[in-house]
Amino acid sequence: MESKWHEIELRVRYSETDAMQVVYHANYLNWFEIGRTEMMRNTGAPYRELEEAGILLPVIEARAFYHSPARYDDLIIIRTRLTEARVKVKFEYEIVRQSDAQLLVNGYTVHAWVNRDMKPIQLRKAAPEIYNAILGFLTEN
Repeated sequence: MESKWHEIELRVRYSETDAMQVVYHANYLNWFEIGRTEMMRNTGAPYRELEEAGILLPVIEARAFYHSPARYDDLIIIRTRLTEARVKVKFEYEIVRQSDAQLLVNGYTVHAWVNRDMKPIQLRKAAPEIYNAILGFLTEN
């Protein structure tokens, strides 16, 4: 089961580019996080509420596949969707340039539900209201 794509626009800042005048590769992972954070806010389970409830979602795997560079002042669209939401959570990403719809990067991150002691938890049991909000987001989209 996967959700629809959640989209957010971002303009490439000068500080995100390198000596080759393209976006430094690590910034794409930062943009993945921006997309993920905003998507979680839209599920009704924003990171702030998760953390206040003692639930953390650390990244345990990250992959990015580079297709074309982004450059200073490009307007990009960060697309994020949730594709797994059980013991592990998987988010998929696409970053495209708005002007020509060119795919710049795609990838994914995998996360684990853990408590403050970094011990794995079952979200369905630990926080059923949060689990149901995420499940509802998946099924309605």
